[in-house]
Amino acid sequence: MKQEIENAVIDYLHYIRIERGLSENTILSYRQDLMQFAHFISQKNLNLSDVDHIVVLSWLQKLRQADKSNNSIIRMVTSLRKFFGYLSQEKHIGHNPMLDIKPPKKATHLPAVLSVQEIDQLLAIPIPNKPLGMRNRALLEVMYATGLRVSELINLKMSDLHIELGLIQTVGKGDKERIIPIGEVATDWLTRYFSTGREQLIKGKESPYVFVNDRGKQLSRQGVWKIIKKLVVEAGITKDVSPHTLRHSFATHILENGADLRIVQELLGHADISTTQIYTHISKKRLSEVYDQYHPRA
Repeated sequence: MKQEIENAVIDYLHYIRIERGLSENTILSYRQDLMQFAHFISQKNLNLSDVDHIVVLSWLQKLRQADKSNNSIIRMVTSLRKFFGYLSQEKHIGHNPMLDIKPPKKATHLPAVLSVQEIDQLLAIPIPNKPLGMRNRALLEVMYATGLRVSELINLKMSDLHIELGLIQTVGKGDKERIIPIGEVATDWLTRYFSTGREQLIKGKESPYVFVNDRGKQLSRQGVWKIIKKLVVEAGITKDVSPHTLRHSFATHILENGADLRIVQELLGHADISTTQIYTHISKKRLSEVYDQYHPRA
């Protein structure tokens, strides 16, 4: 029984990797959710054909009792919906149990955003007279200047840079390519990093990647996360900051300075403008904070 469901999960993951071309991070997320569900139904001695909406609801209830967040449960419902949709399409099951399941409503969550002052504090921390300090300063400047996702940042290649034009070329979600302006300040730090820091890090070897670690290898997602967490602590910033926070801050600050929402959508590489619209809520929240702080009768 357990082998049947696990084999079905493996087949589905192969399908979304080869046929759908989904990213490894997305596939890993699906695998985690579906293997948890596979373990649950194998404990109940059920086959795939035995799974109905009652079984799915009992699994979701178990997640709630384990204090899983609403967003985690929504993600699980999405994973199961796609999985059973695939099984139904391939005629592996007679009835899709997810047709009778409504996903919980997603709570509105405004991501953390750094103020311009906090950005300045953070950017001032790396010591540029050392190779890693120079790399970290250039890395932060590029993230804030372009709003790149961390996956786009670590995969950025030297051939993707068009510094003389002030542009960066990147491939985002769904293999969607976009061109992003980079700005003079970030360009200046990149140029300085190339002439000193990067050369010392790669130690005469060749690497196609813009940002490398202390061994001259491609920087990892975890590596970027650790760098930013360390610098945030040193900057005395108490907000919960991740690499994505710089992307949020980039989008919020250019909107606050009058950028059109469609332009921000293009810069961020969002397929749907509704994803970009969360930043209008952040800007309104910021507007209220400024009003409360400065209006004499607020």
